[in-house]
Amino acid sequence: MSNPATGTATARVKAALAAVEAVDRPEIWITLRGEADLLAEAAGIDAAVAGGADLPLAGLLLAVKNNVDVAGIPTTAACPGFAYLPEKDADAVARLRAAGALVLGATNLDQFATGLVGARSPYGAVRDSRRPEFISGGSSSGSAVAVALGLVDIAIGTDTAGSGRVPAGLQGIVGIKPTLHVVSTTGVVPACRSWDAVTIFARQLSTAELAMGVMAGSARTWPSDIRLAAPARPSVAYPASLPALPDSWAAEFGRQVDRLRDSGVDVRPIEFDAFLDAARLLYDGALVAERHAAVGSYIETADAGTDGQAGIDPTVGGIVRAAGTLPAHRYVADTAKLEELKRKAMAGLEGFDALLVPTAPFHPTLDEVAANPVGVNSLMGTYTNFCNLFDLCAVAVPAGVVDNSQFGLTVVGRTFDDAVAADIARRIETTPAAPELFAAGAVPAVTAAAGQPSSSVPWPVAAGAVAVPLVVVGAHRKGQPLAPQLEELGAVWDGPVRTAARYRMVSLDTVPPKPGVYRSDDGAELVGERWLLSPAGLGSFLASLPEPMLLGSVQLSDGSTAVGFACDAVAAAGGEDITRFGDWLADRKELVSP
Repeated sequence: MSNPATGTATARVKAALAAVEAVDRPEIWITLRGEADLLAEAAGIDAAVAGGADLPLAGLLLAVKNNVDVAGIPTTAACPGFAYLPEKDADAVARLRAAGALVLGATNLDQFATGLVGARSPYGAVRDSRRPEFISGGSSSGSAVAVALGLVDIAIGTDTAGSGRVPAGLQGIVGIKPTLHVVSTTGVVPACRSWDAVTIFARQLSTAELAMGVMAGSARTWPSDIRLAAPARPSVAYPASLPALPDSWAAEFGRQVDRLRDSGVDVRPIEFDAFLDAARLLYDGALVAERHAAVGSYIETADAGTDGQAGIDPTVGGIVRAAGTLPAHRYVADTAKLEELKRKAMAGLEGFDALLVPTAPFHPTLDEVAANPVGVNSLMGTYTNFCNLFDLCAVAVPAGVVDNSQFGLTVVGRTFDDAVAADIARRIETTPAAPELFAAGAVPAVTAAAGQPSSSVPWPVAAGAVAVPLVVVGAHRKGQPLAPQLEELGAVWDGPVRTAARYRMVSLDTVPPKPGVYRSDDGAELVGERWLLSPAGLGSFLASLPEPMLLGSVQLSDGSTAVGFACDAVAAAGGEDITRFGDWLADRKELVSP
């Protein structure tokens, strides 16, 4: 795969360091790597690319949230006294670096990933990329702002209650929160171990998907019936009521729903109470005990010390200490309640392909958070808290500006429906503002030209989900009468192909009309299209295949093989030969010509 970035890794590192100096936002970083170290690694990447190495992320600059290990950089989780020096990268970081990404530095966060505001850190509150008096959103605050300001191409975040989505929404960028544990959490400081996810930020969805396809895999097995795309006309639910949104934001959400409907999506409201009740359960109930299980022993030890150097944020410390007083029977009762809420919520989503919600309910100032740190933070998770509790996936994308605040939408999908959520999010995504337009003055456009040609292959396939190629030549081609049969099985269209010159094609007397293909020594190349679908999807498709159609191995003009259509000998002998057209659609056009 060619280098997706513009310019050499060396040139991009130099531009990034100049941009970091120009924006003067030291609160973004906990550790910024030294210039000599960065340039040495960049030179190695450039040499590897020149030598023909296959590095799909070569030249992309990466920021890493500082609760995720990077070898040689202290992991602090935004708590100085907690710091340790990892000897190796977290699995997620290692996979990105092996593909050519270059770590620029470790970013600030709400301490121990406890917060959605980006202000709970002894390293300073991370400010909004455009309006410094507003919050960045958290807990992956530094990572999101580094991407929004164009300092890096991609950034790792983590997400337990919305930390990989809320800052994406407030910063006008993309945040992918995958199905739980399809990205390894090895080397990540836990927040709530049962519901933690490693996420990715980027300025474009295509870049985020490329990185996620590399970062995910080898952690949780993809199912054999995975859906790889949404139908051509998907059904999307949205909340019938919108608590916590100001009128202008609610009106914009309504306009976005209308825009999605106008694009051909079936959009309908559902009752949202079960989702909201689960969102409140995360912090108002006993589930927060998982935060004490993660870092409570450290905080209690630090409390007992006398040196005062731990640097524990007062709000975070209070949350974690209180979590340690919760009795086990309440945790058990609340996990049972959570299962019941999930059952009700999923019943409400029956018949829908995804759920659409605002990413954040509003954009508070730093002063508003300081005046009510717990209350504001709680409201920020209104549309995110439930997601990991229900083991759902989500894609946050920018959708415009309201009251001078970035407005974002999130597409939420079922477990392992990551490709479906991304497919629908692609219909919503708007182009983010150029970094040089932000309020910090002229910012070098380090990442403005980064990105890559969009691919029809969904990121879960790149991450190891099994996809079977199916070649079609007739009524199952995109836009043709039987294509919905494949779409209903979650198949994704993978572009045009040509068969090897060893097949003939006949017109069959079926309803709807179809071509039949059979092997012949007097064959020709035939125009077709390739779909990708899951093994279970292919099995279901084969089980319902009517006579005289067959499925078997088809050789393509490039020498590869795929599953493809054929017809039985009786049908082949009785059909009208149309091989001369080389394309079933060309034959169809001749039939309707005057």
